[in-house]
Amino acid sequence: MEQSNFVDYVKINCRSGRGGDGVVHFRREKFVPKGGPDGGDGGRGGHIILRGNAQMWTLLPLKYRKHVIAGNGRPGGKQNSSGRQGEDVVIDVPLGTVARDAETGEIDFEITEDGEERILVPGGKGGIGNTHFKSATNQAPRQFKPGKPGQDVWKILELKLLADVGLVGYPNAGKSTLLAALSAAKPKIADYAFTTLHPNLGIVAYHGHRSFVMADIPGIIEGAHEGKGLGIRFLRHIERNSVLLFVVPADSPDIMKEYQTLLHEVGSYNRELLHKPRLLGISKADLSDPEMKSMLSEEISGLEHLYFSAVTGEGLPALKDKLWEMLNEPVE
Repeated sequence: MEQSNFVDYVKINCRSGRGGDGVVHFRREKFVPKGGPDGGDGGRGGHIILRGNAQMWTLLPLKYRKHVIAGNGRPGGKQNSSGRQGEDVVIDVPLGTVARDAETGEIDFEITEDGEERILVPGGKGGIGNTHFKSATNQAPRQFKPGKPGQDVWKILELKLLADVGLVGYPNAGKSTLLAALSAAKPKIADYAFTTLHPNLGIVAYHGHRSFVMADIPGIIEGAHEGKGLGIRFLRHIERNSVLLFVVPADSPDIMKEYQTLLHEVGSYNRELLHKPRLLGISKADLSDPEMKSMLSEEISGLEHLYFSAVTGEGLPALKDKLWEMLNEPVE
């Protein structure tokens, strides 16, 4: 996935169609001098619809499309014929897209399945013709109802990446290097903080043509849930991951403290994330000798962890085995 093409947040103006008016009309035929009312109903205005597309990974197509306008419904006709409905606008979005109201921030819905369609902004209802107003005491009604106006609103679309395993860690913890070592993904890797500015996805091959998807989330720092560093902009991607792999480098001054800080930030953003299966992965294991690893393991005893080195390949098979086991554990 090209980083420059990855867009996970857009704000668009949506204008649904106006409903067509009902009409006043009376039946007029050669041998029927006093035909009754036959004015038809107006067609509804066009909806703006979101449709899930499993082949999409980004909201890029909407980045430069600030206005989305649906068609207006047509007026009704004679002989009780209804007006044509306004043309709907269907927008394809990646799975994991959340739609919310830009003014209130309230979530409308989330698209999670391929082909799933949800109405983002409904069109106005069509008006009714004079046929509906006929009664025993009103044989020639001239009443009708106009169509309802469409809505003109701003909507926010946010993408939460759908991945099996999400990598959580400080900037420069080795997450991107791990993703590159386990998959064909080619994230930007450098020896400075915040190298990863966009989430990266990689498909990790496993035994027997099996695989799982891993997501490298941009680095988290203390206070991220309050907007510090890259803030909560990328924390939301963790919500759609099945398993969380916390990555802490072996040369960290205090592995347990760093892990607890990461856990605090994730939980402060969304407490439900603390219920997800998680594993501590100690990266850059090639920097520690067996004696050092033994000492580190004593410090974090009681916490399930694995050592690995994305550079030398140490521990990577065991890490994949463990992640696969966690992903396939039966749900109680």
